[in-house]
Amino acid sequence: MVALGGGHGLSASLSALRHLTDRLTAVVTVADDGGSSGRLRRELGVLPPGDLRMALSALCDDGEWGRTWRDVLQHRFASAGTLHDHALGNLLIVTLWDLLGDTVCGLDWVARLLGARGRVLPMAAVPLDIEATVVGIDPGDPEAVVTVRGQVAVATTPGRVQGIRLVPQDPPACTEAVEAVRAADWIVLGPGSWFTSVLPHLLVPDLATALHETKARRCVTLNLGPQTGETEGFSAETHLDVLAAHAPRLRIDAVLADPASVVDPAPLAGVAEALGARLLMRQVGVAEGVPRHDPLRLAAAYRDLFAGVLGDV
Repeated sequence: MVALGGGHGLSASLSALRHLTDRLTAVVTVADDGGSSGRLRRELGVLPPGDLRMALSALCDDGEWGRTWRDVLQHRFASAGTLHDHALGNLLIVTLWDLLGDTVCGLDWVARLLGARGRVLPMAAVPLDIEATVVGIDPGDPEAVVTVRGQVAVATTPGRVQGIRLVPQDPPACTEAVEAVRAADWIVLGPGSWFTSVLPHLLVPDLATALHETKARRCVTLNLGPQTGETEGFSAETHLDVLAAHAPRLRIDAVLADPASVVDPAPLAGVAEALGARLLMRQVGVAEGVPRHDPLRLAAAYRDLFAGVLGDV
């Protein structure tokens, strides 16, 4: 299985999928330009390590060793100096990259330290920027089209994102990530920040080609609700419409959604069917109603999906 995404959304899918298989690869976005990752990226010219660190932490061994090293990786310094808010794991990953001169090898070493149930790979071999076409930023001219650049800026824009592109426009994909996609049985896209964590994978040419040509089945996992700023006001089906607009030839086999996040299942089922997919509705959020995925409920939904509960899928 291959899971694509970034940040907390990818951590949610990995935390579920790791209960089903250890033949699991995370392919992670590399466009973060904020916080500790952004500082290391600007200072050292490296891939932003934060989303990669979070994916590794989600796959750590369940024993005391794995949990302890997960906590070490996630630890953030609090100080009045330059180390403030740096995540220790980011520094460890960048140190290995510097020593080994190989991004993938460095990540594999961290995975071994954690006893990770799977592998973590970047989606591209170079750091990326996200540019978005946005309307509604200027109150005096709400239809004015503005270009917003940077993952943090796009994720927090007060306007409506209409589409995104990557800079550089045709970045080199991570070779190992392309190979994983081509060899997969199932590919899981989402949940996560739609424009800044999910859709960018579809815009890396070699990775996109592999996603189109792989014999794997493809599942889109929808978010539990719209994200403030980035997808505010989006219905569940709007997420699929936007995905189709960015990758019109991509075939989808299944769409997984929580009933609590869907106002009317009929339009969602119709859009899913137009993409070649069947819709699976399962409660996958935590019971308190907080918009957060429950790893065991999500794992059960994936188990039903992969076991063929959708018939032809």
